[in-house]
Order: sequence, then structure tokens, then C-alpha cells
Amino acid sequence: MILQVGVKIFLQNTEGKYLLLHRSPIKYKDIKGTWDIAGGRINPGSPLIENLRREVKEETSLEIISEPVLICAQDILRGEEKHVVRLSYLGKTKGEPVLDLNENTEYRWASPEELRNWDDLDVYAKEIVDKGLLG
Repeated sequence: MILQVGVKIFLQNTEGKYLLLHRSPIKYKDIKGTWDIAGGRINPGSPLIENLRREVKEETSLEIISEPVLICAQDILRGEEKHVVRLSYLGKTKGEPVLDLNENTEYRWASPEELRNWDDLDVYAKEIVDKGLLG
């Protein structure tokens, strides 16, 4: 079995809205929930927060301007072949994203209320929203 660790972040802008990214249908064909938060797999041997900052920069060109706060750890079990541990954080940013279109095709800023009612939200992001972990 392969073990991987992923880091994700609910990035909040100065208006109190959170960044959602629409995953590329070419790269992410079989994923349920086409809208997700920024992040990705870590490079083993480097710190979690360093990986989180790298992923955010690669996907959105944004900077995390606050100290990220860990809000949830989730298991993603992919059959007998893969186990992914997803660590989700909360952090602040400013500005507008410039997307890596190989990863994500569009973005939206959403209020906490909009997130609760968002259609096609990633199942793991939705779990965090539904548990009220965004504050």
C-alpha cells in the first residue's frame, strides 16, 4: 500500500470569503466534487507548511499571509492500493489568483453560507464545512 500526505487550505480573503478552485476535467476525470480548495501532495522530507505554501503558489500565485492553522485531518482510502492523509488548514491571503490552468480552470470566492450550499464541492472539503470548522 502507498501512503501519501496531502495539504489543503481554506484561503480567506479580506472580505471574509474563501477561495474555491474548479478542477481541470482533463487532469481530474474520476474525482467526485469538481470544486475544491488549494493544495496537493507533500514532497517527503520537507515541512508541511513549506509544502502548503508551495502548492498555493503553484496553483494560484497567491501567498499565505497568516500562520496556517490545522483544522482537520482526514483519511482518503483508495481501495487496497493507496492511503492518503489529507491535512486541511485555515489561512488568509490577499489579491486575486492567477491559475495554473493544467490544475484548475476557474475560481470563485464564497462566503461560509455559500460554501454550505455549494453544489459539487469536494467531499472532504464539504465534510469540513458541514462540521462548522471554518469558525
